[in-house]
Amino acid sequence: MKKTTQFLLLTVAMLFSAAIFAQSTITGAVIDSDLNAPLPGANVLEKGTTNGVSTDFDGKFTLTTEASSGEIVISYVGYGTITLAFNGNTDLGNISIAPDNSLEEIVIVGSGVIDLAEDRKTPIAVSTIKANRIQEKAGNSDLPELLKSTPSVHTTQRGGFGDGQMFLRGFDQTNTAFLLNGQPINGMEDGKMYWSNWSGVLDVAQAVQVQRGLGSSKLAISSVGGTVNIVTKTLDKKEGGFIQQMIANDGYTKSTASYSTGLMENGLAVTAMFGHWRGDGYVDHTEGQGQTYFLSFGYKVSENHLLNLMLTGAPQWHAAAGNADLEDFLNEDRGRRYNSWNATGVNSSNNLASGVYPGGRNVYHKPVINLNWDWDINEKSSLSTVLYGSKGRGAFVQSQFDRNTREATYARGSNNNHDWYGLVTNYNNELNENLSFNVGADVRLYNGIHYRSVNEFFSVDSVGDSSTYNGGDYEVTETFGGINPWSLLFNSNDDHGQRLHPYYDYEEDINYAGVFGQLEYSKGAISAYFQGAASTQSHVRTEYGNSSEAGKGQVSEKVNNPGFNVKAGLAYNLNSENTVFGNVGYYSRQPYHDALFIDERASNQLNPLSDENQKITGIEAGYKFMDDKISVNANLYYTVWDNRIDYDSEDTDDDNIADVFYSTSGIKQVHYGGELELFARPTDKLELQGFLSIGDWQYDGNVTLTETVEGGGTTITGETSYIDGVKIGNAAQFTAGIGAKYEILPRFKVDANWNQYDKLYGNANYGGSEFSTANNRGAIELPSFDTVDAGLSYRWLIGENDQNSIQFRLNVNNVFSEVYLEYSDENKHAVTNDVTWNGVNVENRVRFGYGRTWNFSMRYNF
Repeated sequence: MKKTTQFLLLTVAMLFSAAIFAQSTITGAVIDSDLNAPLPGANVLEKGTTNGVSTDFDGKFTLTTEASSGEIVISYVGYGTITLAFNGNTDLGNISIAPDNSLEEIVIVGSGVIDLAEDRKTPIAVSTIKANRIQEKAGNSDLPELLKSTPSVHTTQRGGFGDGQMFLRGFDQTNTAFLLNGQPINGMEDGKMYWSNWSGVLDVAQAVQVQRGLGSSKLAISSVGGTVNIVTKTLDKKEGGFIQQMIANDGYTKSTASYSTGLMENGLAVTAMFGHWRGDGYVDHTEGQGQTYFLSFGYKVSENHLLNLMLTGAPQWHAAAGNADLEDFLNEDRGRRYNSWNATGVNSSNNLASGVYPGGRNVYHKPVINLNWDWDINEKSSLSTVLYGSKGRGAFVQSQFDRNTREATYARGSNNNHDWYGLVTNYNNELNENLSFNVGADVRLYNGIHYRSVNEFFSVDSVGDSSTYNGGDYEVTETFGGINPWSLLFNSNDDHGQRLHPYYDYEEDINYAGVFGQLEYSKGAISAYFQGAASTQSHVRTEYGNSSEAGKGQVSEKVNNPGFNVKAGLAYNLNSENTVFGNVGYYSRQPYHDALFIDERASNQLNPLSDENQKITGIEAGYKFMDDKISVNANLYYTVWDNRIDYDSEDTDDDNIADVFYSTSGIKQVHYGGELELFARPTDKLELQGFLSIGDWQYDGNVTLTETVEGGGTTITGETSYIDGVKIGNAAQFTAGIGAKYEILPRFKVDANWNQYDKLYGNANYGGSEFSTANNRGAIELPSFDTVDAGLSYRWLIGENDQNSIQFRLNVNNVFSEVYLEYSDENKHAVTNDVTWNGVNVENRVRFGYGRTWNFSMRYNF
């Protein structure tokens, strides 16, 4: 009996031990394949069971299973699903998964010229929006709206499709650098961004990274406020695609389809995307429609060489919206949808002259093509190069009227065309385990073409003028382009004799060349870097409007401007969870072309105030904390923008031609503040995020106005604009927000964001009467406001092994239809007996923000 008992106890012990030893521990780290960055919140599940965990903020996970072998499934909404085998205790190391549910792996092309924060060990102030969030939140909005819950970012919608603007740390889009796969895309003439030309990038974006302040970009670009990197899909390894249909408020519809062959045995991979959209617009009479297209041809020459040819564009037209006096919006028959630019009735017998032409219609097509070459020279060195070009053709088209009958006679287009070519190349070398360096070049060649022409005749057959133009009277009898962006691309007006208006027919050639380099050291807890860039750009203007012979222009003297920037930073890892860092930089930035010439439409006379570079100094300090439940990023910044020249004009006649020009002496702005960004994952089903931005942005010192009469006539210098201490307008200097996402059921999630805006001021007009005396009251402060956005999403798995899916997404923006002013172009303070709205004088020219809007999409991934 005793032996039997011992045998039974031994058997139980052996079985228990076997069960213990059968347990396996699987570890690893999930990495975003595009950004080479940790992917927190990814699901790791033992296949065929409910046993699973989520990755922490470092992308790491530890999964314990009773099985001695088997498979785990790694998934994340908006990313590919990966199945991996394990056998006993297994460390899977870094596991890369790619954005887009249909993709298992993505090869990022041109990575050496895309300045992402993760490429450098020394931190910066940065926020990254990845593919899954872009897919959920973008809806029918432009890119700026996607970034509005990012620290120190303020966005305005401005009324028309693609007319939105973004401000970063109080600086507008002309002073924030935008890059598409490493290619600079700010306008060469003035730094402006027109989002209607880039409406398709969010359909193929893998990530959008906002680098506030100095950033990690090595190019000598206009990153006073910061840098925004847009990384798009390039070469897919797996065959797949999607079909998506979206509907939204005010008659908006968008259909999109994409397909990729995947990387085939012959080394080729092709991806194509095409979309079509149309809508009536939230603001009255702001209809629009357009297409988006994206083509990518990849070829893997060998293990060391990869080529990719990409073509993308967004031909479109949309009606514009203007601001108006606040009292006009308050009229009971109007409201915040009112569009002052399109309030005039016109001849409706021609569809082109229906209610959108008085205010104008933006028509544009800007195809962009680039060729990327990645060469892995050896294990320690590589070379990345992108050669790009774009041909922009389009116009702002308005109806012209007979002064007596008010009948629309013809549609006049103010054309803004360009041919732009460039090259960015970067060589990287890992000198040793602690030291790396890279060096590269940035070259841009730009030709801008500006003129007015007839896009369509309504009630007349020709248009003439007795003004002296090209040597005498002229008569225009031909039309070009209409309002079709495809026609404008292939049928632009190259005949100077068929162009309208004296003093508006000119070209400009801007050539830019720069070199840059970076050296980074990292050892133990310390990392440091030094960056430098030097550049030169030349400007030549050719005036045709005052020429004595049609097509023969007067060429200006050539202007050459050198510039440079230097940046350095240091970081110290206190431990695995805490890091502190600091960065400092100085820019000597050339003025934009538009600031070089006093009269951009009548002469080649140089602006005497724009012969010196702008001076930008930036200082930053930051702290990062990260563990498995929470991530915190805090930053302090101080930026001085000095010796900036501003330029404005005034039309004193009735010919729509400016004849008085104002420029200022060096303007100095000081921007400083603090930022806090927080992400938390208290449970596997709940994600939280929050941000806080507190800034103080104002002018430092008064400026002197210089008034010049058209054609290089009388110049008057001496009037003072008293802007010292005046707050910088257009962007809220206090913003805060809280967001949450909760998984109610498997793959069914609800999310919401609350944003608060305060300390928003009117835009200072240096030449206006508001700042003509030393006793002015500064910029007006607009009422604070807050908005709530919400969304629902569900992913339905279908097909064999659940490889395909159908995604449903609903977004509701400004849920409670908050009524708020998004900007004011004037600063008229309220005094006794003035009529006001929430404390704002109703005589100020303003624009209201949008009320409640929504969009719903259904997307089939295969």
